[in-house]
Amino acid sequence: MCHVLIIEDEPFIAMNIQTMLEEAGATSFDFAVTEAEAVAAALAHPPGLITSDVNLVEGTGPAAVARIHARLGEMPVIFISATPAECHPCNPPGIILGKPVRESELKHAFRQMV
Repeated sequence: MCHVLIIEDEPFIAMNIQTMLEEAGATSFDFAVTEAEAVAAALAHPPGLITSDVNLVEGTGPAAVARIHARLGEMPVIFISATPAECHPCNPPGIILGKPVRESELKHAFRQMV
């Protein structure tokens, strides 16, 4: 049983990530499109895993993850970005996957992290 917070500002990509992770064994999901929404969602329902884009409509995924970790402690993170080199800060070191994300890579990363 794994609750996942998907931080992604492209709805179609977020739905694809959800589908892939459901097939890999994730059981519930929250979604956020901004840094502030991500922090609020995590505080309301702490995730067992976070997937995060780097650049968001407002703020960044790495900044949201850092704020979540500061409040809840570290948890596994899979960064999924078209600009993986811009993933800063990506602490704790998580897995960084490029877009378009390949299903086999995401499922493998999920299984490694949970």
